[in-house]
Amino acid sequence: MIPDYTKVHNRFKLERHHYSYDDLMEVAYSYVKEGEPYQEELGNFLLDWLDNKDYVVVNTSGSTGKPKKLKIKKQAMVNSAIATGDFFNLSPGKKVLNCLPSNFIAGKMMIVRAIILGLELDMVRPSVSPRIDLHKDYDFCAFTPMQLKNFAKHLKSLKTAIVGGGRVSDHIKALVQDKKTQVYETFGMTETVSHIAVRKLNNFTGEPTEKYFKTLPGVTVSKDDRNCLVIEAPNLTSEKVVTNDIVEIYSDTTFNWLGRYDNVIISGGINLYPEQIEMKLRGKIKEEFFIGSLHDDTLGDKLIMVIEGEEKTIDKSIFNVLDKYEVPKEVYYLPEFAKTLSGKIHRKKTLELLKK
Repeated sequence: MIPDYTKVHNRFKLERHHYSYDDLMEVAYSYVKEGEPYQEELGNFLLDWLDNKDYVVVNTSGSTGKPKKLKIKKQAMVNSAIATGDFFNLSPGKKVLNCLPSNFIAGKMMIVRAIILGLELDMVRPSVSPRIDLHKDYDFCAFTPMQLKNFAKHLKSLKTAIVGGGRVSDHIKALVQDKKTQVYETFGMTETVSHIAVRKLNNFTGEPTEKYFKTLPGVTVSKDDRNCLVIEAPNLTSEKVVTNDIVEIYSDTTFNWLGRYDNVIISGGINLYPEQIEMKLRGKIKEEFFIGSLHDDTLGDKLIMVIEGEEKTIDKSIFNVLDKYEVPKEVYYLPEFAKTLSGKIHRKKTLELLKK
């Protein structure tokens, strides 16, 4: 039997054109040779997808450690595409938009979904404010949080949007509450072949579980003795994926994310979750910032805030939304944060800059 990943769905379109397997190879070469940088990335991935290997090499973002290359089975990517298609009802002929870079898993999976499910895919150059044709309606699109923030006022052209690659702030959530577009936050990583769970951000029906992350078909979850998420997804990976994500588990298919185990700050014996504190402060600080810690002889770790930009006086009233122990002891400024390859803040390297 020919593996599914060797097939191109007969309803697949790229930029309004049907392509067979062989035609797509020619298009890929053309993109690599003559395309813009984002089209060259697309071409390179298509060549990888259409070659005779049963895997592709994918870069991790480096947000939780040193960036690395992983071999991901093509059949696992097909299975992931089918699970997403089933969850969001992405039937052949539906129109999807990709404004994510094709050199990371999220962008690659948008392309794979289109090829495997028979979707009509349009590509735009990835940027924080993607230039999307507002006169065309789409059934499905994926954003980063910053892209969603900048595009929120135009969401009426989309039926369903997913957002991932970083935490979604309360400010961004507020921007989508009055939109008919169904907006979902995703949870996943390169090792799980993009997202394995989603949760609604708007258009709530009142169901008590709809504000939790709900796993896609074929995925179950549990937690280890650190309270960190353990993922079982036999269609995506043969081994359990043990994460450093601290969670609350409600069932084997629903959970809530609290923060990263490697980011937890123990200050004066109190466990503090930086990501939860940051969520409360999003929208109150214009600049990029994060919550971290420095060693303190009395507290063990001293909670601090680091802001990107020129030093200025901060209005301490913004901390009124925080609990007593969540208020930073110090606020530091740096001209520029250290970033990962995918543009996320590299917390550890940035904190090291404070010590210089």
